[in-house]
Amino acid sequence: MFGRTTLSIWMALLPMFAMLVALPAQAGDPNLGSNSGLPLPRFASLKSDRVNLREGPSKDHRTKWIYEKAGLPVEITAEFETWRRIRDSEGAEGWVLHNLLAGRRTAIIAPWAKDNPIPLYSKPDTTSPMMAKLMPNVVASIKTCDKQWCKLWGDGYEGYVQQQQLWGVYPDEILP
Repeated sequence: MFGRTTLSIWMALLPMFAMLVALPAQAGDPNLGSNSGLPLPRFASLKSDRVNLREGPSKDHRTKWIYEKAGLPVEITAEFETWRRIRDSEGAEGWVLHNLLAGRRTAIIAPWAKDNPIPLYSKPDTTSPMMAKLMPNVVASIKTCDKQWCKLWGDGYEGYVQQQQLWGVYPDEILP
């Protein structure tokens, strides 16, 4: 039925067919974005000082809110084509264009803490010297996190904050 040459061709093509069969299973992974292939949910930050939060994933949808602070951390919870569904630290949700988001990691200092400042230490240890006290809702850039401490930097400060005091990084997340 098959000649030796035909069989050799089929054997050579078999790995390609196996890859094609495997693709739909990967594309349907609920933990990965359907367009980016990146994990869901995940944190990102706003790239621009003006970002429209929309009710749905198109410019035809009404603008619910306008963010006016570049670097603000947001959590990406879903993807649809070039749109990302995001949630902010106050729980507001909506859709933004993906090109208005950056992979740069930032965090908000204890937005739940009202007026209680959070200590910034020189080392990842509560017995190390305190460098500053950061007020709740301050936005800081994240350098690293190790599940307990994150090294942060911002306008005029750099040091360590306990990871549980931040919104913009998951409790068990490690950032190299």
